[in-house]
Amino acid sequence: MDADISHDAAIAAVSLTQQGNITRAQLLDVGLSDGTIGVRVRAGRLHRAYAGVYGVGRPPRTPLERASAAVLACGPGAALSHSSAMTLWGLSKRWKTPFEVVVTTDRRPKGITVHRSTSLSPRDFTRHHGIRVTTPARTLLDNAPKLTQKRLARAVNDALHSRYLHHSDLENLLTRLPRHPGAAHLRRFVANPTGITRSVLEDTFVVFCADHDLPIPLLNVPIAGYRVDAYFPNERLIVELDSYEFHSDRHTFESDRNRDADTLLAGLLTVRITHERMTRIPDLEASRLHAILEARRRALNPASGPDRDSPPRT
Repeated sequence: MDADISHDAAIAAVSLTQQGNITRAQLLDVGLSDGTIGVRVRAGRLHRAYAGVYGVGRPPRTPLERASAAVLACGPGAALSHSSAMTLWGLSKRWKTPFEVVVTTDRRPKGITVHRSTSLSPRDFTRHHGIRVTTPARTLLDNAPKLTQKRLARAVNDALHSRYLHHSDLENLLTRLPRHPGAAHLRRFVANPTGITRSVLEDTFVVFCADHDLPIPLLNVPIAGYRVDAYFPNERLIVELDSYEFHSDRHTFESDRNRDADTLLAGLLTVRITHERMTRIPDLEASRLHAILEARRRALNPASGPDRDSPPRT
């Protein structure tokens, strides 16, 4: 009985760090025999999740418990990856099944989508919620080829907003793995840093600028006492991105006009662009913004010429 209690305590200590799961190898390490493991399974004290992985006391039920079990089933060195890692890091809302796990060996348990990679290094892994997982940077790199441009931009910016990812993480990863299929998709976030976007609307504007050969603005920068959506510094032009959903009440309406007046007083022009105009008439909206930017350049840096050098008219 004392031995059984001792085993229970050891099993509980291990499973507590693994979302309630334990492997057969770990059970053997704490002193159980194959026969004793079988007895505990039949008694309902251990519940088989995958081959060689058990839930302690009950089957794994929550997504975290099941994801942890999937990683353990793939053996030492395995880690949650791809879409499953996106969800674990909070960059995706839905858990897709089967769970996705990356391995460096050729172990492929049934019921798990296994990715084998030879480009992984220890710096590509960490632990989150007690689960071994690819780092946010590596997770984005692996998912980048299958995400739309807008979806990838939102995921990158959400990760940068968190405390788990920094621009330097992406820079280091792309330097180390320049030929990875996801590298080309992520490179623009390193080569042309604009600031961190806060919404899909801001992501859309960055893509809109790139698609229409507009300068890439700075995003969410403090200007004249306000944090503006987008700013073209050479033209001293602010672009505020509006949607009816967030700008339809009187307080917001008045606040926006007050902001426009304050920034105009500081010598800055504000242009307001809506999601509808960017998506319904993008060419017309881009042409107009090009013209506004050009007019601002001429106003701020008047070129020398006849009008400037000729004597004043009498």
